[in-house]
Amino acid sequence: MRIGPVLAIGAALLTLIGCSGGSGGFSSRKADAKAGVFRYPLPTTPTSLDPSKVQDGDTIDVVQQVFEGLMKWDENNRAVPNLAESYDLSADKKTYTFHLKHGIKFSNGREVKAEDFKWCWERTTNPKFTSPTAGTYMADIMGVNDRLNFKGDGDAPALSGVTAKDDYTLEVTIDKPRPYFLDKLTYACTYVFAKEALPDPLKDMATPEQMIGTGPFKMDTVIPEQIVTLVANKDYHDGAPKLERIERPIIKDAQSRLNKYKTGEIDLCPLEREDLPAIQKDPVLSKQLKFFDRPAMYYLGMNCSTVPALKDRRVRQAIAMALDRDKIVNEVLGGINRRADSIIPPGVKYYREKTAMLPFDITKAKTLLAQAGFPDGKGFPDLDFCYRDGRPDVEIVAQAIQQQLRQNLGINLHPKKIEWGAYLQKYNTKTMPIYHMRWAADYLDPENFLSLLLASYGNENKLNYHNPAYDALCREADTSFDDAKRAELYAKAEDMVLQDAPFVPIYFQKDAELISDRVSGIRESAFGHLPHTTTSVQ
Repeated sequence: MRIGPVLAIGAALLTLIGCSGGSGGFSSRKADAKAGVFRYPLPTTPTSLDPSKVQDGDTIDVVQQVFEGLMKWDENNRAVPNLAESYDLSADKKTYTFHLKHGIKFSNGREVKAEDFKWCWERTTNPKFTSPTAGTYMADIMGVNDRLNFKGDGDAPALSGVTAKDDYTLEVTIDKPRPYFLDKLTYACTYVFAKEALPDPLKDMATPEQMIGTGPFKMDTVIPEQIVTLVANKDYHDGAPKLERIERPIIKDAQSRLNKYKTGEIDLCPLEREDLPAIQKDPVLSKQLKFFDRPAMYYLGMNCSTVPALKDRRVRQAIAMALDRDKIVNEVLGGINRRADSIIPPGVKYYREKTAMLPFDITKAKTLLAQAGFPDGKGFPDLDFCYRDGRPDVEIVAQAIQQQLRQNLGINLHPKKIEWGAYLQKYNTKTMPIYHMRWAADYLDPENFLSLLLASYGNENKLNYHNPAYDALCREADTSFDDAKRAELYAKAEDMVLQDAPFVPIYFQKDAELISDRVSGIRESAFGHLPHTTTSVQ
């Protein structure tokens, strides 16, 4: 998902000010740069560092260094066993038996047992804990929905689908055969951690001392608005990492990040579009520039229930057809990104170049809007158009969308830039009428887009979009192991929802980063940088 509802920082992370499990500090000057220390920025203070609650990509990049699960992504974008040595699947494809590796230890020295997974998953699915991601990534497991939906007094129903058969055998039963289930077990909310480190299991992890996992690094220091640091786990089960330390200074301003890279204060810098022309001409920086295609889509979302006008399919279609996405991609974004003509991005199973995406057609758009009762935009309600802060590219695209809808349809939207945490909260509570958003794959299956985002039963359907015919197509595709059948069903569903236009795909994500020559060994997957087990800094 890489996004989701936000936690109140005051409830958890603000308690971390000054907390440190180690040396702390940030090598802020080039003269302080030293071998074995990898410095790259975070764009905002993490909303939580508890794996059961984290959901945005930047924070997941931190958490995956400290915690691990049964499965992990490899460099070929396959979910492969991690803390599990192997697994067996029953004939009915509903029961997975995981055989844990022996001798895996938490960073406090205690060995990991199957019962630890069961305990952690019970915590994550406890309705009193309110994990924002459990319903998305764990609801296929028997008993999870009963727990998450429990409203009564006392204890929630048991997690019936998870059994620790012995110290090294974990049995997991799901509701229906699902070809992508193992992929979901790579997500942070399924990670294991040391329960004895938590004074209250129903509260977020609040200090580095409580964040005890099995990963290649240990949490060291978290100072909101300043820095997150990690230190190497020398006893890591797959061999000690090459780095001694990772420093993640919180630098919200994109230009400040670039300036710090140029002065040698950080070793990796994510770039914005406007930085690229000068960097590509620079004889030194151009050699350090890297591009990465990501299975992620930026889109315009329209709430289909809170605004009466947006309930009308013709209005949504008019908005979709009034957007010149070619102009946005080529002129606003400088031609770096790829126009999105589908919901499923390249690299995800069953991606199609040709879909039923509504074309740019101002005349048709005006006709549809007039048929809906808003000729030339007259009488159309004033709506806040929401987008996140901290990302210049997002802001300039939002401005372009606002201008095009005003010029092409006479619709006046009010741009509203919102702090990232508050934005996620509004997203989760479905209170934004129209907004600019990103959705990034957590696994390379259409279910992660078409079902999760848009089906009535999808946990990430924040658009209030409901179409029984669409739901039926997705439900059948979700549980089929027949590749050809799944491809056909998802294609029909994708075309249907593109015509209904609850949202408009704008462009696919392409990351640009500067990576110092001092850095080597970074492993990549479609989802971003993998845990830094082989990364080194000279």
